[in-house]
Amino acid sequence: MDIPNLFSVKGRVALVTGGSAGIGRMIATGLAAAGARVYICARGADKVAKAASEMDGDVIGLSADVSTLEGIAALVAEISGRAGALHILVNNAGTLTDAPIDTFSEDQWDDVIGLNLKTPFFLMQKLLPLLRAGATAERPSNVINIGSVGALKIGPREVYSYQASKGAIHWLTKSLAKKLSSDNVTVNAIAPGFFESDMTVITDDAMRKMVESMVPRGRTGTPEDVAGAAIYLASRAGAYVTGSVIPVEGGLAI
Repeated sequence: MDIPNLFSVKGRVALVTGGSAGIGRMIATGLAAAGARVYICARGADKVAKAASEMDGDVIGLSADVSTLEGIAALVAEISGRAGALHILVNNAGTLTDAPIDTFSEDQWDDVIGLNLKTPFFLMQKLLPLLRAGATAERPSNVINIGSVGALKIGPREVYSYQASKGAIHWLTKSLAKKLSSDNVTVNAIAPGFFESDMTVITDDAMRKMVESMVPRGRTGTPEDVAGAAIYLASRAGAYVTGSVIPVEGGLAI
């Protein structure tokens, strides 16, 4: 039993979508610091290049629009030209709409469902040759979908398409895990709780106290919390875990 390397991701190749900010950046930073080569992508070329330059380790920023099949194809071609195998795919890119039920629009539904649910499936589908190329029975390749505590517990915000998309991601994760296990590809989801990011902003002390009072652990999430979960799933320690949804939310869903 190789305990010293049980949680190692050194030398693994990873792609983190939406990796220039928020939870994606937290995970990308952790994987790179742990020794993986990490590709991050986002729509803005300047933003993703700046983010990559600010991370320690082997991080490459790529401009990509994964909200369309054309954008997915272009990203897959770019990765394929740079790497013969992909070991870790983190489907993190996502969006959210908060709007009253009486005025919630079709666009607000379709935009969220498209990026949060359609994109992870088709990006993974197009990257399967690279994921299979990097997989062995001992060290499978790993797909990590970013779900949400919002699919485990209904909160106060009117984010109907977001909650629907994340609930679907949790079940899609299980379906894909069952299908791809024979290819030595594990598929799991992380369901984050309240992590401060561009999508979840704490505006004042009163809001912070309110949020923290809802969490049994008494605080919001830190980069180490979500990066640690991703590193576990992507390491040898997580090789026998597939089809699981791991809550990283301080007990918020209890």
